[in-house]
Amino acid sequence: MWSRREGMGGWLFTLFVFIIGLTCVAVPYFVSNNIAASYLGTVWDPEIAFDRDFPVINWMIIPYTALYLFYPATLIVAPRNDRGRMELALAIQGLALATMLCVFFFMALPAEIDLRDQLDTHWLDHPPNAFEEALFGFIHFSDNPWNAWPSLHIVHSYLLARLMTFWVVREYPESKAASAFLAILWIEWVLLCISILATKQHYLFDLFTGALVGVVCWRLFMPLMEMVEHRGPSEMATESGWQD
Repeated sequence: MWSRREGMGGWLFTLFVFIIGLTCVAVPYFVSNNIAASYLGTVWDPEIAFDRDFPVINWMIIPYTALYLFYPATLIVAPRNDRGRMELALAIQGLALATMLCVFFFMALPAEIDLRDQLDTHWLDHPPNAFEEALFGFIHFSDNPWNAWPSLHIVHSYLLARLMTFWVVREYPESKAASAFLAILWIEWVLLCISILATKQHYLFDLFTGALVGVVCWRLFMPLMEMVEHRGPSEMATESGWQD
């Protein structure tokens, strides 16, 4: 698709990356999630007392599900030039590799997240409103309580937040709107970290290991971003056989 990157006003390449993301990021997660739920058993349970002591907070399902806004936001924020497209192409590969690393742990050391019973108890006195109930219903329908650690919610959101920050700081260094966007982005990330505990979707161990994987993967990824700057997207595309 590199030779057709200007198609649809520059959006054709973005659409292609989106399809690659569904194939190499979303599919491995949901396949492994269903395999674990159907055929595997807990090998090591990372639950500690803190996980059950942490309170249920109904509205936290909103920042939790807001993860799914990170993906289209990243595609929109990506610079619509060759450098940005090359960085986006590398980013989706990096995100896919990070996902497969986590999937390895999901399959090798599966752990069921058996905390959802606390929701039923909490809702007897503090029922969610209609919007919160719909979001909880969507999550519980689409996501089995497996794939515990490292939390892909944390890994993906951290990597995408760092990537968007990288682009926004470079492309809009003097923009107040850009600064406001980054403030909202990172406040949402902090809320998301809390939300995986408050919605009983993850253990504290999942949060820490997810953050660790995210930080390590970003550090490993940065030299590739620097390579695009130093060598240029055209040279890299030629060496990769992407050019016409």
